[in-house]
Amino acid sequence: MQTYSISKLARAFGLSRATLLYYDRIGLLPPSGRSGSGYRIYTAKDHRRLEKICRFRETGLPLAEIRRMTAAGGGPFAAILKRRMNEIGGQIVELKKQQRLLAAMLRRAGEEGSVVDKALWVKLLRKAGMDDAGMARWHAEFERHAPEGHHAFLASLGIAEAEIQNIRQWAEGK
Repeated sequence: MQTYSISKLARAFGLSRATLLYYDRIGLLPPSGRSGSGYRIYTAKDHRRLEKICRFRETGLPLAEIRRMTAAGGGPFAAILKRRMNEIGGQIVELKKQQRLLAAMLRRAGEEGSVVDKALWVKLLRKAGMDDAGMARWHAEFERHAPEGHHAFLASLGIAEAEIQNIRQWAEGK
């Protein structure tokens, strides 16, 4: 039977050891056993469970929902996934509305001969109704779906490289 140490399992999924310790602490992924020295031992079954957890995390599901879905007996998979799909659909509708508004504002700004820089971009986002949480989601989605494009866009606003790196780390939740 193949077993994994906490570090080996974390590495296999690109996670930190601390993440697996947290998953153990909250009961999401307890190890199947312990070595004679007290180290956590994970099995192939644990590996498959972590694979599911990671897939659910990629959909944006919170850990509490994932725990319900992966608990013994399954859980309300379809209902939770449908609810998440509807949430994402609502976010897409809202983002498209904001995108159309921003495009119109940028056209007007272009007609007035102004160059879009960081200050103007933030002002446009604020006028479009984006608060700090909305901006954080916007950056996080941009970074997640097009990291190179996100970087290029930030650079096009005249933002210094060090600040770009800070924004990108912030967007990744680091």
